[in-house]
Amino acid sequence: MDVLTNRFKAALGQGHQQIGLWCSLASPISTEVVAGSGFDWLLLDMEHSANDLRDVYAQVQAMMESPAHAMVRVPSDEAITIKRILDTGVQSLMIPNIDDADQARRAVAATRYAPRGVRGFSQAPRAARFGRIPDYHARCEAEIFVAVQIESRRALDNLDEIAAVEGVDGVFVGPGDLSTSLGYLGQQNHPDVVAIIEETVARIGKAGKHAGILTANEELAHRYIAAGTRFTAVGSDMGLLARQSEALAARFKG
Repeated sequence: MDVLTNRFKAALGQGHQQIGLWCSLASPISTEVVAGSGFDWLLLDMEHSANDLRDVYAQVQAMMESPAHAMVRVPSDEAITIKRILDTGVQSLMIPNIDDADQARRAVAATRYAPRGVRGFSQAPRAARFGRIPDYHARCEAEIFVAVQIESRRALDNLDEIAAVEGVDGVFVGPGDLSTSLGYLGQQNHPDVVAIIEETVARIGKAGKHAGILTANEELAHRYIAAGTRFTAVGSDMGLLARQSEALAARFKG
């Protein structure tokens, strides 16, 4: 595979489950450590963490020797942020809080050059390896993976239309906000929520799109994979650090 091939998108297209880890610590050192742990993809979070553009840039560089693929969750569907993240060389994006098909179309448009979209043209960003990939602009869009995140009752109501939008490759279920929208604040593992998520995952697959989710609950991760998730995040760097450090301290102080 050459440098422009999106290994994550290719693996999903071949039917391979992709197991990921959420990264919120905004550190190229911690990201480099977990990138070598065997995960297929890492989610660099800009919505609920201290990550900014420079942090993402440094973490993408830190992952260069690793087979793990970088996906970035941008803070919103704002086109300027999406443009700048794509220019870093990131090929897979997660767009949060997508509630309807029009919003999904706007998100996709932010990843496409005119006339198909509104992505601003830059001659030689890092994505084009500073001008060393001469056909970058002609080839890049086929390698971009766009995952839209559904996190509300309204999004569930509009799921079929959202999934039908051209350029949407994956639909990611956000269990925290979705459970809150459904009236289960702080109860994303409630049986009623789990049942709705499993049904939603099945609907996404039926629509021909890749379904994704994040859960640190191993039993639920296996259930969601069985239900049809194809890119499944099974924990977070912050959660691993907090829980494992607590457990180590407790073993010696207990």
